[in-house]
Amino acid sequence: MLFNLSDHNSLANNFVAELRDVNVQQDRMRFRRNLERLGEVLGYELSKTLQYRDIEVETPLGIANVALSTDRVVLATILRAGLPLHHGLLNYFDHADNAFVSAYRRHHKDGSFEIKLEYASCPDLNDSVLVLADPMLATGSSMVIAAKELMSFGKPKKIHIVTAVASVSGVNYVKRHLPNVSLWIGAIDEELTAKSFIVPGLGDAGDLCYGSKLRD
Repeated sequence: MLFNLSDHNSLANNFVAELRDVNVQQDRMRFRRNLERLGEVLGYELSKTLQYRDIEVETPLGIANVALSTDRVVLATILRAGLPLHHGLLNYFDHADNAFVSAYRRHHKDGSFEIKLEYASCPDLNDSVLVLADPMLATGSSMVIAAKELMSFGKPKKIHIVTAVASVSGVNYVKRHLPNVSLWIGAIDEELTAKSFIVPGLGDAGDLCYGSKLRD
């Protein structure tokens, strides 16, 4: 399953537009908040796929029947850029367990890079619904590596991937290597540069959230 939020006109278009806008990007707090809001919107859409059961809730005037989700949700993200998107999901899945993966691109002088994974913190994933969030899905390599590392902590009954902006090739890569996942995406761009940056994309989400860093 692939859900592309940009296929449906809504206020979420504003969040995606501001994430891309070089002028609005100068406000780091607003950039983080727009990622957070996108996480909330995508989390709401994703929640429609969960399992539910009817319960009775006592009100001051009677009894109301309400359908509540029965799934145990685990929210996971790739540090550091994924934190605002993760927080947006956590605003809605506020009882969820959480997992964190440290993975990054180690660049070489010839322009190539490899994905390095150094750390993972995760609860038991058996029979859970795993939601893995990262703002950019460029090549898809780091997402696949993170997902496979997390699956060493148990077997989820369902995996969802949430991202703000993806490339077509990144989506296809994930589909090939994780064929049973569902993808929830803010926007999909056609082009990926030789250095694996999405075009038009939005730039380096981690730097825009938290400032530039020294690179290997």
